[in-house]
Amino acid sequence: MRLAYQAWDAAGKLVSDTIDAADADDARESLRQRGLFVTQIDEASSAAGAVKPGKRSWRRKGKTGRLKVLANFCQQLFLMIKTGTPIVQSLEAVERQTRDLNVRQVIAQVRLRVEEGDSLAIAMDSHPEYFDAVTRNLIDAGETSGKLPYMLERIGTLTRKQLGIRNKVAGAMVYPALLMVVAFGVAILMLVVVLPRFGTLFEDLEVPLPPTTAMLMDSGDWLREYWWAALAGVVAMFVAIVMWAKSAAGKKVVDKLVLRAPGLGKIVRNFATARIARLIGTLRESYLPLLEVLELVAQSSSNTQYQAMLDNAKHAVSRGQPMSSAFADERLVNPTVYEAMRSGEESGQIGPLLLSLADVLDEENDVVVRTLTNIIEPVILVILGVVIGFVAISLFMPVFDLMANAM
Repeated sequence: MRLAYQAWDAAGKLVSDTIDAADADDARESLRQRGLFVTQIDEASSAAGAVKPGKRSWRRKGKTGRLKVLANFCQQLFLMIKTGTPIVQSLEAVERQTRDLNVRQVIAQVRLRVEEGDSLAIAMDSHPEYFDAVTRNLIDAGETSGKLPYMLERIGTLTRKQLGIRNKVAGAMVYPALLMVVAFGVAILMLVVVLPRFGTLFEDLEVPLPPTTAMLMDSGDWLREYWWAALAGVVAMFVAIVMWAKSAAGKKVVDKLVLRAPGLGKIVRNFATARIARLIGTLRESYLPLLEVLELVAQSSSNTQYQAMLDNAKHAVSRGQPMSSAFADERLVNPTVYEAMRSGEESGQIGPLLLSLADVLDEENDVVVRTLTNIIEPVILVILGVVIGFVAISLFMPVFDLMANAM
């Protein structure tokens, strides 16, 4: 059968072509012998080199939802296979235990392909929204080495770590975000509801308005009359910023600004470094080729600066240089991580060393998140108090002036 594939060669170039093979496993093995690292392979369509897309009738989940699905799937499948249950029956059991109909449909499609003779890794290829490249390659390594339960346990641990970090960061940001929404809502409420009543009072008393009070009055009048324009402007600005940030040029600028932002940049670097260290350590412990490991980690990174760094590491390895040479940039990686990586390469224990380092970094990041939350909350409360106090003083200043004149 003719299969279309996408792969990376030793020089780091993306190759798209077709190959004749008995099945996808034979094609992968043949391409690996040529020095190519496959990232996608499927039946070729009528157009040469095109990859036949899979059906996508299920609801698309966010990053957190996908991680939850993957963690539950790997944990349940690990328990079934570890007890000696065949893979097809294990998938059937996981399918029955899944309540989400969309996820159950995905598992059913994976099971059907396994029943038809495909490996589990190949069956997952048609569902990249749930099973990313790292997961598929670890599953492939587990099936090849006969250690599938071990790999499923490792994927589950890795996924739960990522999910735990995301939940901690999201949970830490809930209260500050709520305070910001309350502050914005109170300001709008005072401008639209409270100010008109004071405006009528000031007109009746013929009190001269201070500049700040007049400014607030004019802002409230404009907002009540042209609220639709303000709403449309905010929505248009938000959409424009999101579209620009998702573009290639915008994403590069945003990624640079985030990493260089005072305070925030250090936190982002620490989280990104810990995740990269854990991924490289996990993949190397699974005996995947180093070039393939770097390619997979680069694909899973969302920051273009780290993608470029990992690409440089891949080019360095292809030229026979140590991988750590590309991680010497202190703007992206803590010097401690670089030294640990260099020592691990020299001792041949880079996998365990990076995993231990990732655990230490995660513990430090937990402390940073808690500390940052404790700092942000009072800062936002102070800002909220300043905004409300400014509005209140501006409203009562004419009254105070009137009372002073009366006395």
